[in-house]
Amino acid sequence: MINRRGVLALTLAGTLTLAACGGGGEKAESGGPVKITVWSWKPASDGLAAVAKDFEKANPNIKVDVQVIGNPAIWEKITVGMAAGGKGLGDILHIGIDYLPSYVDKFPGGLADLNKLGAGKYKDAFAKGLWPTVTGKDGGVYAMPWEVNPIGFFYRSDLFEKAGIDAAAIQTWDDAIEAGKKLKEKTGASLIGLNKPAAGSMDMDFYQSLLQQQGAFYFNQQGDVTLGSAPAVQAMTLIKKMNDAGIVADTSGEGTAKKLISSGKLAVLPWAAWAASYIPEMRPEQKGLWRVMQPPAVTSGGKRTAIVNSTHLAISGTSEHKAEAFKFIEYALTKPEVINKVFKEGGVFPALTAAYSDPMFSAPTEYFGGQPALKTFVDSLTEGADATFYSSDYARALKIASDAQTQVLTKGADPAATLATAAQQLAQQTGRKLAG
Repeated sequence: MINRRGVLALTLAGTLTLAACGGGGEKAESGGPVKITVWSWKPASDGLAAVAKDFEKANPNIKVDVQVIGNPAIWEKITVGMAAGGKGLGDILHIGIDYLPSYVDKFPGGLADLNKLGAGKYKDAFAKGLWPTVTGKDGGVYAMPWEVNPIGFFYRSDLFEKAGIDAAAIQTWDDAIEAGKKLKEKTGASLIGLNKPAAGSMDMDFYQSLLQQQGAFYFNQQGDVTLGSAPAVQAMTLIKKMNDAGIVADTSGEGTAKKLISSGKLAVLPWAAWAASYIPEMRPEQKGLWRVMQPPAVTSGGKRTAIVNSTHLAISGTSEHKAEAFKFIEYALTKPEVINKVFKEGGVFPALTAAYSDPMFSAPTEYFGGQPALKTFVDSLTEGADATFYSSDYARALKIASDAQTQVLTKGADPAATLATAAQQLAQQTGRKLAG
């Protein structure tokens, strides 16, 4: 079984030659309706399926088949289909931003340029920082933003109260480190948890968010390597400070993180907007104990927002029903009332800014002690996040950065020296230049 990172590596190589599986859109027979297929995964697919029924009523000449491929299975299936020249792909593909640049760069023509179907008029309709990430080097638009995940700072209010900490006074991550020391002393809880010996993609989301808050990442817009940059070192230094202070719990081992959360041993979950629905599902018995705010800034006066990831809807370049497929995407993603139904049914935070005027985004959330939890993320997106340029070499960068973080957490390695070596390694492996 190929895991998500393994599939991404194969996508980067662009060398798969396996026969494609699965179906695509079907031609209308005898004047019947056109059938388009959508590949997605749960629970997001539930949202699309719900609005597909409404779409079909308004467009009786189009039938929408939402297929639950699963995650990470979808990445293998799309990659196999792309490598086979697009044969067997669904018409509409649900794609994460970490995969999109690889598909665009490694499989030219594999995804349709949505500019040709009218996507350009929606350039300013989505959260700031998203449109540049779906735009190719050639100016083509290869996906429409669906889900956006701004980073949050979920914290146990009862533990903070017991330690005598005012969460609102935490303005920077250095402030959070000092708070973490008090939390450890007074409650025994760690500030955060990370898989120290083998950081997975979710563990790296935290480091990446610290980069993104500074408008940085592993690569810049020109594609040069920035893993050894000052912002990268600053972010890793903060993680080392936390670890050296003894306030980072080791979450390695199956189920360890959930056990620590269940037992009240993690005071903060630096997770994205998806966690506003996930935490209540995971720990219903902790109702009323959690709160959420925007993350502390990396430096005093710095940004307190970052989009850690996003997902999008693209159209296969070989689809025979591109116009119909785009009509459904347009319906599902650009109408506030429709995307909010998708959100309610599928639990993915909408990228469409017009959606946020709905009262649910400012309504009190009982689980979070009556706090309007969703408003935290709306405020974050209103502040405006910088675009993140993943590039087609993201998988390599993620692995190298993960190894660097492991060295820092398990061996006390110096962040600057470790990241300088990592940046050189990334540049050598990818043939890219070191920035600056």
